[in-house]
Amino acid sequence: MVIQVGFAYFASVILFCALMVITRRNPVHCALFMLPLMFHVAGIFIMLNAEFVAAVQVLVYAGAIMVLFLFVIMLFKGADGQKDKAGFQGSWPVIVPLVTVLCGFFMSILVRASFNGTKGQYPIEAVAKIGNSQAVGRVLFTDFLFPFEVASVILLVAMVGAIVLAKKGAE
Repeated sequence: MVIQVGFAYFASVILFCALMVITRRNPVHCALFMLPLMFHVAGIFIMLNAEFVAAVQVLVYAGAIMVLFLFVIMLFKGADGQKDKAGFQGSWPVIVPLVTVLCGFFMSILVRASFNGTKGQYPIEAVAKIGNSQAVGRVLFTDFLFPFEVASVILLVAMVGAIVLAKKGAE
């Protein structure tokens, strides 16, 4: 019963914040509504015993990505963060049916999907014995070390490129 109440709370706040993100006119307000959304998604991950994913959610998305969004909004929209008036005002009769069809398509795929794949070397029992974060760490730094390092290099190149572009703009 407690789990259902907790899930209902997290899900309702996530839905409310998501609606606020897409309906607010001020992009700064949209970005600020994303912050509790990210924290509540992390709460659902904690309820699912995925502590590592919850920590990554808070550190990466609620921390780094939200700061990046706010900087970009302030950079391109000015200090007041006001959006231009052109937008989707006349497109709602087209957008709503399209989104409804896409949601129905994805739901039909989820209903028909079967997830009967082969089990890896870390089934639920093994993860429960050694811990979720330890299992993710072992797999990440053994089997997936090369893709992890490639992602690190790509992020480093993106960061250096952003610094170079920012320095050019300041001159």
